[in-house]
Amino acid sequence: MMAHVVTFVSGLLFALGLGISQMTQPQKITNFLNFTGDWDPSLLLVMVGATGIYFITHQLILRRPVPVMGIRFQLPTRREIDRPLIMGAVLFGIGWGMVGFCPGPALASIVTGNESVLIFVLAMGVGMYAFEVLDVRFSMEPDGGAGLLPRQSVGKT
Repeated sequence: MMAHVVTFVSGLLFALGLGISQMTQPQKITNFLNFTGDWDPSLLLVMVGATGIYFITHQLILRRPVPVMGIRFQLPTRREIDRPLIMGAVLFGIGWGMVGFCPGPALASIVTGNESVLIFVLAMGVGMYAFEVLDVRFSMEPDGGAGLLPRQSVGKT
């Protein structure tokens, strides 16, 4: 139960940070990506601040022998930069640049009831579901390399 409370509070804190920094406003994102026009560098400050805080806390957390709310750390096992990673990053960037939303800000913005946000979140959910179905069907690593599920042989039962 406590893990659920911590997860909820963490998500709430993240959503509040997105709102306060105005990262839930698509125009803020598209202005950041508009280098030749009315460029807004404030997103860069948000990213640098978040990266710095993550770097410091990540180092402190990994010094612990076990997580506070778990029996072991669950860290990604894959380290290579491969074609699926690059293609995913490109598609993510294109989508982010087109509409100014990525998953976190879109979910935080759903409370506005804005029709474009609701359509985006619905399309995002359908895309995530379709990917999961296809990935589990055709991949040797159904958890995307997170190391949480055992490797399975494709086509074997």
